[in-house]
Amino acid sequence: MTDAPDGRPRPADQWRHRGVRGLTIARDAGVRGWRWWARSWDRLVAALQDEAPVGSGAAPSPSGPLVEQRDAPRLIAVPARGYVYSFYIRATFAWSSPASLRSEVLSWYVQYFQPNAIQRLTRLAADAARDLPPHRAGDLEVALQRALDEDPLWQYQRGDITLTCRPDAAVRLDERILPALQPHVDRLVKLEYQFDEQIRKARYAEELSRRWTAILNDHADDDELADARDHLLTAHREAARWIAELLHRHANPAPEPTPTPTPRIPPQQTSPTPPSSPASAAPE
Repeated sequence: MTDAPDGRPRPADQWRHRGVRGLTIARDAGVRGWRWWARSWDRLVAALQDEAPVGSGAAPSPSGPLVEQRDAPRLIAVPARGYVYSFYIRATFAWSSPASLRSEVLSWYVQYFQPNAIQRLTRLAADAARDLPPHRAGDLEVALQRALDEDPLWQYQRGDITLTCRPDAAVRLDERILPALQPHVDRLVKLEYQFDEQIRKARYAEELSRRWTAILNDHADDDELADARDHLLTAHREAARWIAELLHRHANPAPEPTPTPTPRIPPQQTSPTPPSSPASAAPE
C-alpha cells in the first residue's frame, strides 16, 4: 500500500496500526494480570496451608507453637451479696494451639473464641461472688483462682483447628465502697503494728528468761542461785495465773460489782511490810 499524495497514511492503514497496538497492549495487560493473579493465588493457598509465602522477603517462622495474650476489652462486673455493689475483674487470656498456626490465623481464631472465654469466666466469678459481702474482694480472688486451678486449660474447636486458653483473673473492689472501708483498714493496720510490737517484746522477754534459766541451771550447786531460780520460775507461774484470771474476768464480767473490791497485787510485787516498832526500854 502507498500513502496518500499528501504523505499521510491512508485511513485503512491507520485503523490497522491502531488495532495492532490495542491488541498488543491488551496482551501485555493480560499477561501481567495473569502473573499477578497467579502470585496472589499462591499466597492465598500458602496462607490457608499455614506455609510461609514463597519469596526472598519471607520471614522465617518461629519454632514451637505461638502464644497470643489478650486482655478482656473491659472489666468484668459481677454483683456481690445483696446486689447493691459489684466486684470488678481484670481478665487475661493466653491463647495457643497444638498446630503450628501463623500469627494472623491464630489472631483470627482468638478474636472468634474470646467472647466465649469471657462469658465462661463471668459465670465462674458470679457463682463465687454471689454469697460474698462487697468488701471481700480477696476471698473472691482466692476462690476464683482455686476454680481456675481445677480446670486451668480451656479448649475450643472449629473444624480441624483446636485452640487452648489459659485464663487469669484479678479482682478489684467497687470504688463506691472504698471511702467506707478506709477508716476500718487504717485501724486494722495500726492494731496489727501494735500486735507485732508486743509479739517482739514477748519474744525478747522469753529469750532473756530462757538465758537466765540456763545460767541458773549451770550453777545449780550454789544454794543461793538455786533459790533464785526457784523464785524466778514461781514468779513466772504466778504471772501466768494472774494473766489468765484477768482474761477470764474480761471475757465473763460479773453481773454486779463487789461492794468492797480488794485490789490485787501482781505477783512480781510484794506488799510493803510496816517497820517494826522498837521495843520500849525497861525502866531500871
